[in-house]
Amino acid sequence: MSNLADLLKAPSASFEAEEDFDAINALYLDRGWGDGLPIVPPTAERVERMLAWCDRAWDEPIAKIAPRYGEATPLRLAANAVMAGCRPEYFPLYMLAIEAMCEEPFNLYGVQATTHLCAPLVIVNGPVGREIGLNSGHNAFGPGTPSNATIGRAIRLALLNIGGALPGSGDMSTFGAPSKFSYCVAENEAASPWEPLHVERGFPVDATTVTVIGAECPHNVNDHESLSAQGILTTIAGTMALTGSNDTYYDAQPVVVMGPEHAKTVADGGYSKAGAKRFLQEHATTPLGRFSKENIERRFRTTLKDRYGNAPLDTPIPAVQRAENLIIAVIGGAGKHSAYIPTFGATKAVTRALKRSDGSLARSVKDFNKK
Repeated sequence: MSNLADLLKAPSASFEAEEDFDAINALYLDRGWGDGLPIVPPTAERVERMLAWCDRAWDEPIAKIAPRYGEATPLRLAANAVMAGCRPEYFPLYMLAIEAMCEEPFNLYGVQATTHLCAPLVIVNGPVGREIGLNSGHNAFGPGTPSNATIGRAIRLALLNIGGALPGSGDMSTFGAPSKFSYCVAENEAASPWEPLHVERGFPVDATTVTVIGAECPHNVNDHESLSAQGILTTIAGTMALTGSNDTYYDAQPVVVMGPEHAKTVADGGYSKAGAKRFLQEHATTPLGRFSKENIERRFRTTLKDRYGNAPLDTPIPAVQRAENLIIAVIGGAGKHSAYIPTFGATKAVTRALKRSDGSLARSVKDFNKK
C-alpha cells in the first residue's frame, strides 16, 4: 500500500487552498466539483482517515466510470466520500457499489448519458448494512440517515467528478431527478416474509451485498382497502401498467418495493415471491391500442415486429417481459403502501458481495479497518 504523502506529490493529486469553509466551497463550485450542495473539504487528514478502511492499493483503479471512463482509484473515491460527508466505516460498501455499477450488464454509460431521468439505485443486504445503520424502514428512501444519505451522495459525486456526468454534457437527462443526489437503501430483511433479495440472487444469507439497477424514482402504490393477496397484487399490477415506461420495450428488470404490511398480506395469502412475480407479470398489462399511433407503428410494428407486427389492438402488452425479471424487495415501515420503480430499460441488475482483498466474505466492516 502506497504512502499517502507520496501519492499526493503526483501532478494534480492535490492543491493548496485557503483554510476557510466558505472559500473552499466557492472554489469547488466554480470548478464544477460537486452536486450543488456544500461539501466537506477533502483535506489530506480526512482522506487518510477514510483510506484506513481500505485494504487495497490506494492508487490502483478498482473500476473506470463512464462516460469519461475516469479511473476510480481508492484515493479519488476517498476524496469524494469525504466531500459527501461519509464516515470512514462506510467506505468499503461505497467502493463495492461503484464496482457493481461499472460492470458491463449495468450499462453505466447509458444510465449516465441518457435523456431519461434514471439514476443508480443501490439496495443493500446483509450484516454490514445493519452494522453501519443503513435505513430499511420508515423513510428509507428519504432524509435523516447518515449512511443512506452520504453513501448515495458519494456515489453521485464520483459519477460527476470521476465519470464526467456533468449536467448538459456527460449527463443529458431532460429533467434529472431527486434520486441523482442520493439513492441508497437497505432491504428490511427482518420484516420480509420471504428470502432476502441477495439470497434469491445466489448469495449466502450472511453475505453483505449491493444490488444496483438504473432506475426511476419510486412510484407510490396506495392500497388501504384490499385485505387479500390478490387484491394487493392487482393494485400493484395496475400501477405497473404504463404506456410511457422504457421497460415496455426491453427485456428489463423493474423493481417492486413492497411495504412490510403489503408483503405480509401477500405471503399470508399463500404467495411465494416467485408466485407474486408470476401474478404481476400476467396482470400488469396495457392493451396495445392504449399506445399512441406513432408508438404502435414505430415501436411495436417495426422494432418489435416479431411479436407485434400484426397484433390486434386489444393485445396485452406486459410491463415486464418475464416473471423472473421482476425484482421484489421488502423495504419501509408500517403503512399499507408499496412502490413501483421502473428502470432505464437497457440496464441489468448487478449484485456483488463485500469481500476482503483475499477473496473471503467480509463478516464485519471492521475487517477493513487498517488503523
